[in-house]
Amino acid sequence: MIDIDNLVRENVKTLIPYSCARNEFTGSDGTFLDANENPFGSLNRYPDPYQRKLKEGISRIKNVPENSIFLGNGSDEIIDLCFRIFCKPGSDSVLTFSPTYGMYEVAAAINDVRLVTVPLNDDFQIDTGKTMKALKDPSLKLVIICSPNNPTGNSMRAEDIEIIIRNFRGIVLIDEAYGDFSKQKSFRNMINTCLNLIVMQTFSKAMGMAAARIGMAFMNPALVGYFNKIKPPYNISTINQVAAVKCLSRFEMVNTRIRLILKERERLAQALEKITIIEKVFPSDSNFLLVRTGNADKVYSELIDNNIIVRNRNRIIPGCIRITVGTKKENDRLLSALRKISI
Repeated sequence: MIDIDNLVRENVKTLIPYSCARNEFTGSDGTFLDANENPFGSLNRYPDPYQRKLKEGISRIKNVPENSIFLGNGSDEIIDLCFRIFCKPGSDSVLTFSPTYGMYEVAAAINDVRLVTVPLNDDFQIDTGKTMKALKDPSLKLVIICSPNNPTGNSMRAEDIEIIIRNFRGIVLIDEAYGDFSKQKSFRNMINTCLNLIVMQTFSKAMGMAAARIGMAFMNPALVGYFNKIKPPYNISTINQVAAVKCLSRFEMVNTRIRLILKERERLAQALEKITIIEKVFPSDSNFLLVRTGNADKVYSELIDNNIIVRNRNRIIPGCIRITVGTKKENDRLLSALRKISI
C-alpha cells in the first residue's frame, strides 16, 4: 500500500494554507461584508474557491465522486501543482516520454526539477524496457504520460501504462486531454485502487471551451486535499464556472460534435493520403492528424501564405506538421491549398 503522505514534499505537508473569506463562510445567501468586495456590480463577488456546483455536474458526467475532483486554471496549472507538491527543486526528477506536450518540460524548468525523457519507439509507443530501468532512479517522483499523445495523436497501450502504475512508487499523471476522441477507456476509474494515480482531462478540447481555461484532475481525496492546500484561492472565475456548468447541461450536443469531428477526421485523413506531397498520415485517436511531408517548413510557410495555420512540428518530429481537424469547409480549404503545393 502506498502512503500518500510520503509522496508529498515536507514543506507542503507543514504548510498552513491561506484562508480566504469564502473558506470561512460557505453559504450563498447573506449580507456579505467579509471579503472587502465592492458592493456594486454584477461581477463584484469572489467565485466559489472549490467550484462546488461545477464539480456536481462533472461528477454526474464522469462518474467520479466530487471529493475526488480537482479543478485547475487550465491543465497547465494542474501540471505545475504536481511539480510543486511532489518534486523538491534542485534534487528530484520527473519522467516523460518524447516527443510529447512541451509544457511538461517548461514546468520542470520553472520548478528546477530535472527532466528525464524516454524516447517513444518507432510506433510512438512506450518502450517498457527502458522505462523500467528509468523508474529505478531514487530521485524520480513523478511520471507523466500523455495519452492520446500530443503531437503524435496515438493512445499509449493500456497494458504499458498499467505496468508503470503498478511498478512506480511515486505519482503517475496521465494526461487525457484528447481522451474523448479515443476508443481507449479512461484510467480515471482506477483512482480508487491506485492511490498514486492522477488522471487529467480538460474542458478545452472536446467540450469546446479552450477560452475558459478549466482543467480537471481525478485522484484520491487525500491528494485533492494537498492540491486545494496550495492552489490560489480563487483560481477559476465565476464567469467560467457558470459557462462550464452550462456546457455540462448540454452534454448531448458535446457528444454530437465529437462524432462530427471523428467523422471529419477520417475523411480528412483519407483525402490527405491522396495528396502527392504527403508521405504519411499517422493514425490518430485525437482531434488532430500528424502528417509527414517532404519539406515541412515549406509546406507550413505556403499554408501561412494562404492564411491557413497549422503547427510545424519539424524540429520535434522531422518532416512533420500537425493539423487540427476543423469544419468541413475549413478542411476543404486546407486540402485545396495542399494540392497546389509542390516540393
